[in-house]
Amino acid sequence: MMLINPRKIKKSSLKLEDKLSNTKKILNNNHYTESNRVHRSINSKLKRLIDIIGALVGLMITAIIFIPLAIWIYKDNPGPIFYSQTRCGFNGKKFTIWKFRSMTVDAERKQHLVKNHADGFIFKNPEDPRITRVGKFLRSTSLDEFPQFWNVLTGDMSLVGTRPPTPNEVSKYNDYHLLRLKVKPGLTGEWQVKGRSKCLDFNQVVAMDLDYQKKWTVWYDLYLIFKTVEVVVKREGAC
Repeated sequence: MMLINPRKIKKSSLKLEDKLSNTKKILNNNHYTESNRVHRSINSKLKRLIDIIGALVGLMITAIIFIPLAIWIYKDNPGPIFYSQTRCGFNGKKFTIWKFRSMTVDAERKQHLVKNHADGFIFKNPEDPRITRVGKFLRSTSLDEFPQFWNVLTGDMSLVGTRPPTPNEVSKYNDYHLLRLKVKPGLTGEWQVKGRSKCLDFNQVVAMDLDYQKKWTVWYDLYLIFKTVEVVVKREGAC
């Protein structure tokens, strides 16, 4: 007869909100305000202004490229033009992220058939067979992420931040991993400039996210934005 460890039951039953509250002891860093431990970037009006301006420009570009991309995506693999998925943002708040579809329509049902080449709570496979022919181009140029400018405009995301994880990934986080949720997720960040698809170690991703939090200034955000343009144009680490 198999014995059940009550500690494991208790741990698995913790809600995301409960897990986030457990990080209070860990957040004793000088880049959080003493009153509520909120990262400085959250209340920055200048960062939000840059996000709004960038999102409006990005959405105008998205509108221009939408029709040719929509035709190309559909002809290559008939189905929805957009792909949506629930992700976790600041403090674990759930929101719907939008992308141009770069995989086959049955991609999620087939994920268990694809080997994960990453270590930890992320899923990556540079040779993922579910990625369509057009999808490879969209990903290499980051065009698949242009609809996320809408997420930036609505405030669920920022131009610069961390990559938003899925609720399933967050449910497996420990307190250290949860620290990456103390800033808004972004279209780009340390991972895009320094690692992009080459980074297959989740702990390394978390380390870059926390390094970004420590370094954060509006000017550092602008630096990362310009570096991202350079990386995308050169297609460095594209997947």
